[in-house]
Amino acid sequence: MSWRQATREEIYRYYADEFPSYLDELPSFITAKGPKQYALAFREPHPVRKEGVPDKDFIRRDTWQTNTAGERTTATFHDFDDVLEFIRHPARNDPLGRSNFALADPDLLDKPDPCPDAVYYALDHWERPWVLLVDIDAKDIARNRAADTVSEDVDDRDDDACLNTAGILDAAPEGYPYAFEDIERAIEYGFELRDIFEDDFNAEETMVVYSGQGVHVYLLDTDPAHRYDAKSREVLNDLLQDTYEIPIDPVVTADRRRVARLPYSLHADVCSIVTPIESPSFDVQSATPEVLKG
Repeated sequence: MSWRQATREEIYRYYADEFPSYLDELPSFITAKGPKQYALAFREPHPVRKEGVPDKDFIRRDTWQTNTAGERTTATFHDFDDVLEFIRHPARNDPLGRSNFALADPDLLDKPDPCPDAVYYALDHWERPWVLLVDIDAKDIARNRAADTVSEDVDDRDDDACLNTAGILDAAPEGYPYAFEDIERAIEYGFELRDIFEDDFNAEETMVVYSGQGVHVYLLDTDPAHRYDAKSREVLNDLLQDTYEIPIDPVVTADRRRVARLPYSLHADVCSIVTPIESPSFDVQSATPEVLKG
């Protein structure tokens, strides 16, 4: 199994050759103009045009320009091909154009053309009242498992010490703070949570996405009966953790301004495609890009 960091060349090849074949499978609410922002993370910070401004390893770009009243005026991306070009070569297709805060032209630098380690979209949306996402991370499951395994009399109880004592750091995938069984358990929790949304919350539209190191579980109903404002999300966090005992990341659920990994983008830290899935028996090996196999 290819469980390692993708090289720059592999990332370029993925977005040039394989990612376009998934565009028709993107969830319908992810369009060139739907999310309020797209965002990219880089492995190494890249300079911006203006001198004295720190280099950027993470950028957000709005999908619309707005006037002082917050009304949409000009779309940044006319269709998803524009988004794709931004993903492939962000410094050459920066929506900020010739702004001083746009990424610097790589032709004028010794640094290489940046490529994205991760591609995100904003959960905040122009056309929908909300996109509710719950994050279940294998790292959290591994930490909980280690804490349950390690004896109370272990002196050093920091994360690495606990993970090491529990044997998690030596288990495959080596070098990562979790084991494959923690990813598999995260996927199982994801489908348990989907069932809770559908059975107990009467949700009609849900989605489970393998994120590369866990799952994202979506509740996508737009029925105004589900008004997931900040207070509602705090209540939901408590309910999921305390009553249903689902090990979620409560910060992600509560924050509507968060960004999420774009489905079918590449999680470059683990060479995995972020993939919507239909079964807890999903084989994570099947998410390895074709361009990285062989």
